[in-house]
Amino acid sequence: MALLTLMVGLPGSGKTTRARQLAVETGALRLTPDEWQARLFADDMHHPDHDRRHDTVEAIMWDVAAHILSRGGDVILDFGFWSRVERAGFAARAQALGADCIVQFEDVPFAELERRVAARNETAAGGHFVIPVAMLREWAQRFEAPDADEMAGRFSPPASFASDNH
Repeated sequence: MALLTLMVGLPGSGKTTRARQLAVETGALRLTPDEWQARLFADDMHHPDHDRRHDTVEAIMWDVAAHILSRGGDVILDFGFWSRVERAGFAARAQALGADCIVQFEDVPFAELERRVAARNETAAGGHFVIPVAMLREWAQRFEAPDADEMAGRFSPPASFASDNH
């Protein structure tokens, strides 16, 4: 059965590094929006169209992922998936295609996230955007860590699905 892996976490949590490792280990297709967006638009984090562009890139990636999953292939979505409703929505989409869905999440202390993002901002290389630490703090207030059910691959059915991922 095909498998959709959702990489969950804030910037600096190690999602993309782990996604790369998983792709090598499993042969799954890895889709990381920041890499595509940086290639298409450079560091547009503070551009008025950033969020719209990001949403468009993720929508295209989902179309690719759905195609692969429907044919029995495995996919890793490195979207961040900050909310439970978003994760449940993607799990439901995967299920509709006959695929299983799991979560990959490393619970990194916020002080370490700040340190990593600050260090990454120094170089802003490799498809990374400069993220002000104040913005990271704001995002951390909105982030919903996966619970034990999600970590075990059990997702509550979404009441509604609205994409608010980053």
